[in-house]
Amino acid sequence: MAVNENLGYRDNPLLKKVGVPHEYTQEEIEEYIKCSKDPVYFIKTYIKIVNVDEGLIPFGMWDFQKKMVETFKDNRFVIMKMPRQVGKTTTSVGYILWHSIFQDAQNIAILANKGSLARDILAKYQLAYENLPTWLQQGIITWNKGNVELENGSKVISASTTSSAIRGGSFNLVFLDEFAFVPNNIALEFFNSVYPVISSGKTSKIIIVSTPNGMNLFYKMWMDAIEGRSTYKALEIHWSMVPGRDQKWKEETIKNTSEEQFRQEFETEFLGSSNTLISGQKLQMMHYKDPILRQMDIDIFEHPIKDNEEGTVKEHLYAISVDVAEGKNLDYSTFSVIDISSTPYIQVARYRNNSISPILFPTVIYNAARYYNNAYILVEINNNPQIAETLHTDLEYENVIKVITGNKKAQQISAGFGRGVQMGVRMTPLVKRVGCSNLKTLIESDKLIINDFDTIAELTTFVAGRSTFEADDGANDDMVMTLVLFAWMTTQKYFKEIVSHDIRKQLQLQQFSQVDEEILPVGELSDGLDVPFVVEDGDVWVSGQGDTYSDYFKSLTRGL
Repeated sequence: MAVNENLGYRDNPLLKKVGVPHEYTQEEIEEYIKCSKDPVYFIKTYIKIVNVDEGLIPFGMWDFQKKMVETFKDNRFVIMKMPRQVGKTTTSVGYILWHSIFQDAQNIAILANKGSLARDILAKYQLAYENLPTWLQQGIITWNKGNVELENGSKVISASTTSSAIRGGSFNLVFLDEFAFVPNNIALEFFNSVYPVISSGKTSKIIIVSTPNGMNLFYKMWMDAIEGRSTYKALEIHWSMVPGRDQKWKEETIKNTSEEQFRQEFETEFLGSSNTLISGQKLQMMHYKDPILRQMDIDIFEHPIKDNEEGTVKEHLYAISVDVAEGKNLDYSTFSVIDISSTPYIQVARYRNNSISPILFPTVIYNAARYYNNAYILVEINNNPQIAETLHTDLEYENVIKVITGNKKAQQISAGFGRGVQMGVRMTPLVKRVGCSNLKTLIESDKLIINDFDTIAELTTFVAGRSTFEADDGANDDMVMTLVLFAWMTTQKYFKEIVSHDIRKQLQLQQFSQVDEEILPVGELSDGLDVPFVVEDGDVWVSGQGDTYSDYFKSLTRGL
């Protein structure tokens, strides 16, 4: 039912002005009540959409779309993994429209990875609103491309997903579309600034809907939801739920695109970039762990294993590989702590900070190394060689790994004797090539276990460039570079000697301990008669024999 031109908002006859009275019929009252209680009924009965072939038509909902709306209504926090072209945006718009009309004074934010996409979603909201009958509409206060305000106090705004998009506002519903395509650093900043405001309410909602796009924050939130680590309700929609999409449709779509594109956009697999160092199949199998402790930007996944009192558990050996940035909020200063006591090697802790000063970074590394049984430290020295020098000279840390260079020979780690010794390794094309090659072997053969989410996420975007592997556009590779350094180190002869020496030392200590336990103690008997003594005034005095200092000196110089 169209609104009378005299009653329309700003010459739009389809919109109702503020304060326009309406005399409801009994049927309209019953319908209004029914719509207010059941969003699925409201959407399938009164929402209209634009069909490419048929124009403006009623929204005939499929079963999974009804399930979507019911999930939105019954849960505060929802995350949905969906393929392309399944009507996810239209369904979500229908729920947002219901929420804004039938609940007063609701602040609603529509956010997308691009501001233009968010405005397109709001435009669909406005189209659906204009085609509602008069008696379902609220009067319009504000109506433009960026926001809508209704007579009942509800407001709907659209913006890109950034940390400043809705900062300082109070929102009852935040809808995040294609959240997997928001750059990871922006996504993290957004949740750090906005989530505390949203979660402080008792009824406020967050709805996240996206097609997967690699192992980023959306992936982490999805995995947390399905594994019960968060309170988000997870809902996955498969392409086969759409009527008409069968095996024949799948084969035709693959022919017109590619197998990889179909898996990414329709099978909703968390594939990373193409041409990654680590195979896509292996990346799919990698699982992160939540840290058991997070302190001062260090995530700890396993505490160091030290000797126990019974001697049944021997101290573990650890290595720390360090990638140094400049501390200017650009690249990250990072390190990985690896348990190298046996294979598979295990990442037991990590550090990642893009603002720490190079003056403070050595102390962080030092404390971590001391905590992990005086771990061996390998530092990349391209950007700032002072980090390794400070560790060795100022902090007097002995286990900084030294590298021999010069005479056109490849860099090699050593005990630090001879000419051309430097503290740390310079990342050269050769070092990176060897490190990348060995890293691929270690991970794909399950000889290196990665526990950190950010490290795994970076591996999904660590791709082949023109001459080397590097981060994909808009991604980081600082955590991956700590693994490249470590993988290069494991190819070195001296590294193998370090590990072998530690194993031999532990076996020897264990053997000595067993021998000590098996040998019976030999007692020494004395009747006290061999000790010279005198008695004076009833007191017993042991008599000294000779010059004590003279005898001591003679014992030291005997045989010289």
